[in-house]
Amino acid sequence: MSESFGAADGLVRVYPAGEPTLVWAHGGGFAGGDLDMPEADWVARALSERGISVITVDYRHAGGGFHYPVPSDDILTAWHWTLEHVDELGIDPARLAIGGASAGGNLVTGAVLRMLADETRPRQLPGGVFLAYPTLLAEQPPPDAALRALLDANPEVDRSGPARVRSMYEGYFGKPVDDAPLSVVPGEAAASDLAGFPPVLMINSEIDELRVSGEVFAATLVEAGVPLELVMEARTAHGHLNRPDEPAASVSIERVATWIGRGFLPAATDEMPRQRQRQ
Repeated sequence: MSESFGAADGLVRVYPAGEPTLVWAHGGGFAGGDLDMPEADWVARALSERGISVITVDYRHAGGGFHYPVPSDDILTAWHWTLEHVDELGIDPARLAIGGASAGGNLVTGAVLRMLADETRPRQLPGGVFLAYPTLLAEQPPPDAALRALLDANPEVDRSGPARVRSMYEGYFGKPVDDAPLSVVPGEAAASDLAGFPPVLMINSEIDELRVSGEVFAATLVEAGVPLELVMEARTAHGHLNRPDEPAASVSIERVATWIGRGFLPAATDEMPRQRQRQ
């Protein structure tokens, strides 16, 4: 792996390693996080060690006074910049994906929806979308009994209740989200809104109330006929890619590398969504 470097006037950090490439957005509740946090830097280095180039995006935060569409615009700018520099970076455009974790997963999902709907669609859509424990709904359905029991047994990670999630989205949108567009709350998309959406790998954390919104979106992807691999990492709490010392982080990295190596196709296509829970 070559040394990483900044580009696009500081918007991105490039980890060159090979032709397959992931444009990647860290999490942070729309209001925090940076390119040095493990969810950005460690993930990028771990994937680059497996021959995958990674371009991390230093999008502007709601916590810095910016609201939608500014962070979403930053994701789109990073995507366009990557497409414009594929030759210089040695990237294979056919093996170019986008992804994000938590709020970053929201941002990239919303950006792809904007690409699909906007007349300024780029010359190329992502070949695949990787979502790590994404938050996709401002008001998500309550957890089922099994998830509620897990959260009650692990109160230290029960941090994503309805009031907190709604406040997080209002901070991002800059006002009440009742009339927010789908690019802010992608989990509200109907199957008809997802026509042309790229294949998806979604990895959720098991002990995480936010996975409810991911599961809602996954069901809609299936209804829309979008190829989907849906995985739940057992016994993990939200944000496990930000904790590289936990075995689940490396397990998820291997899943992403394998998915990219398969050309963004699910591990099994006879049953979608294919949700596998590792013990």
